[in-house]
Amino acid sequence: MTCQRHSLPCPSPSPEAESKLSTPSSTPASIRSSLRLGVNIDHVATIRNARGGDHPDPVRAAQIVASVGGDGITAHLREDRRHIRDDDLRRIQDATDLPLNLEMAATDEMLTIALRHQPHAACIVPENREERTTEGGLDAAGQHNRLAPIVSQLKDANIRVSLFVEADARQLEAAMRLGADIVEFHTGEYAHAVGEARAVELKRIADMSALAVKNGIEPHAGHGLTYENVQPVAAIPQLAELNIGHYLIGEAVFIGLENAVRKMRDLMDDVR
Repeated sequence: MTCQRHSLPCPSPSPEAESKLSTPSSTPASIRSSLRLGVNIDHVATIRNARGGDHPDPVRAAQIVASVGGDGITAHLREDRRHIRDDDLRRIQDATDLPLNLEMAATDEMLTIALRHQPHAACIVPENREERTTEGGLDAAGQHNRLAPIVSQLKDANIRVSLFVEADARQLEAAMRLGADIVEFHTGEYAHAVGEARAVELKRIADMSALAVKNGIEPHAGHGLTYENVQPVAAIPQLAELNIGHYLIGEAVFIGLENAVRKMRDLMDDVR
């Protein structure tokens, strides 16, 4: 089977033998359900902050996403507040019933903010002041002692915990030990790869998604996804959600946010 508009085959994940992880068998029918689309609205706030003031308002973007079939809103409150501001979180929650996925660094400040705002989910991401955007996955395996108390407190507050990691068995095992509800696999390497290298990255995401489900963790994916490359990832049957932001905001400049989100939704639905 080949994904529409693409030469890459729609993936059929193969089991991997991992000593500390249960390996996948068949895909339950419940997993082959529709794929959720979470829209990251950070870069609406980036444009707003470039000139100061209140326009364009990321809250309006969240409302538009809700009106055209988006399933959730993702917002990254960075330490330097380069796009989303603290008060944006409250306003987004007040303005829409869509679940808020708060991307946050593993810091005491961000933990306090997450506990105050009670988002539907908190996705812990790596953060570097010098980076333009998140450049790779969190090293959950190497930062267990730092992450464990943060994950525990978020879960105690009934906030779903997601870890933004590479599609790697070691990181998945670490997420399982930490008690994460979700892993969001970084798709940047897939997005930037070409030819056989892209097929290799796609298989890695597919295999780790199957392994995550087998071990009771919900797999998501995101970073660098576009109209041109989304369908092979969307066709991975175990994936529950894709989070896409920068590309959609860029397309919105030309075709409007409503049309940009609808087109992505349609491409995803075509293969699920």
